Amino acid sequence: MRTKKPQLVITFSNTPEAIKMEKYCQEHQLPGRLIPIPSQITAGCGLAWKAEPDAKEQFIEQLKQGGISWEQMQIVEL
Repeated sequence: MRTKKPQLVITFSNTPEAIKMEKYCQEHQLPGRLIPIPSQITAGCGLAWKAEPDAKEQFIEQLKQGGISWEQMQIVEL
């Protein structure tokens, strides 16, 4: 059985914003990847960005700089 560990999950209100996030992160070498929304979270779009929880402050600053809007940013056991 796989051991769950805390992950930073960032959700978006729409799919284009999630895709914008993926492109921005690739261009700026930011860690993480797009995943389907975990069942513990309710969000407007079916995609979320998953990264290590210690990157939360970095993502807040980067998303502001990149003009990317997010719905929720929380730590979830995945």
